[in-house]
Amino acid sequence: MQLDAVVLFFVLGLAAGILNVRLPFPNGLYQSLTLFLLLAIGLKGGAALAEHASARILWQSLLVVAFGASLPLLAFPLLRQIGGMDKINAAAIAAHYGSVSVATYAVAVAVLDAASVSYEAYFPLFVVLLEIPAIIVGLVLAKGLSAGLANRELAHETLLSPGIVLMVGGLLIGAFSGDSLTKVSPFFMELFQGVLALFLLKMGLITTEQLGALKQDGPFLAAFGVFMPLVAGGLGALLGHGLGLSVGGITLLAVLGASASYIAVPAAMRVALPQANATLSMASSLGITFPFNVLAGIPLYLLLAQWLHGGGIMP
Repeated sequence: MQLDAVVLFFVLGLAAGILNVRLPFPNGLYQSLTLFLLLAIGLKGGAALAEHASARILWQSLLVVAFGASLPLLAFPLLRQIGGMDKINAAAIAAHYGSVSVATYAVAVAVLDAASVSYEAYFPLFVVLLEIPAIIVGLVLAKGLSAGLANRELAHETLLSPGIVLMVGGLLIGAFSGDSLTKVSPFFMELFQGVLALFLLKMGLITTEQLGALKQDGPFLAAFGVFMPLVAGGLGALLGHGLGLSVGGITLLAVLGASASYIAVPAAMRVALPQANATLSMASSLGITFPFNVLAGIPLYLLLAQWLHGGGIMP
């Protein structure tokens, strides 16, 4: 049985963290790898968007945004009624699960490429669009309809967060640079897998650091961190099938639904809901959901996509 190489780098990071091995990861390298991945995904999506722009993509985008906004509404009552959490923390965690994890998306793309499964190349557009709606819905759940984005600092943190700026910037560069994009393609495209592998090595180390925060609310958050991505991933797969996407497209939409943010949303929640316990959100999204999706979720979503597409389960 063969496992994808980039996923194994994550496993190596997990093992090193559990064994308390101090890997000499240079300061600032994690941020540099994140910047690279955000730009690379944006550039690739922008080039595809320029080639395939159509009214079909527009209405698909609207439905994807509505899907992202609905996920916190699904997560919130689970956290409140079953988990017994207060409104502020439940809303903050729900917002994380309505947004997306760029790293999980990148791993899914790597897995699909390794398996020679094609997908719609404009998917980075959906990644960008799904970053913001869940934050707004989370604030409404916590503070009511008056919350919105009236706070200037919050609006800046949400709409002009580094992740949003880099991905949107990459999309625009890819869409309008034309043939000149080939000047930077060898760097951003050919090195993508290697950079992702190093990023996942660091993510494995970070994940083990978050596991310690699960001592008090561990049982519920562990169950929620697996149950929520399975439900949201299934709904995303159904939406992708309804939109007429390919097997790879259905898989990626399931992954976007199943993933949870640990970059854009935490930054926005620090401004909007400073009283929320950020440790709970990060422990659930990064300590449970991220490793679950990387190690087990993505293969499950691919199998579901193959079944929905009517081609049966591929060997």
